[in-house]
Amino acid sequence: MAKQPNRKISQRGKGYNDNLPADTLFRFWAAIAKDHRITVRHIGLYAALLCIRHSLGDPNPMYVYSHQVMAAANMVTQSTYHQYVRQLAAYGYIKYEPSFKKNQASKIYFV
Repeated sequence: MAKQPNRKISQRGKGYNDNLPADTLFRFWAAIAKDHRITVRHIGLYAALLCIRHSLGDPNPMYVYSHQVMAAANMVTQSTYHQYVRQLAAYGYIKYEPSFKKNQASKIYFV
């Protein structure tokens, strides 16, 4: 029988773990089920952010450059990236603090 990994159980309920990308994605998926503002591009961007977060060791907040996220989300233009990341922030799915400097990464929180 395979040994189960030790999971930190939060106050939200048994088996719930804020640190697992899958749990964050499931919460996002449940939240967008009735939100008709969310498109495939929003979902792709959120999934790309989760993948980057996981590769960085699951920090919250995480510091990323737009070109990193754009490559992971297959976005070509910065205007498209900024439009969708700002919308995710305005809709309450993330907290986005842009740096406005090319040599400093922006800060993104998962809420």
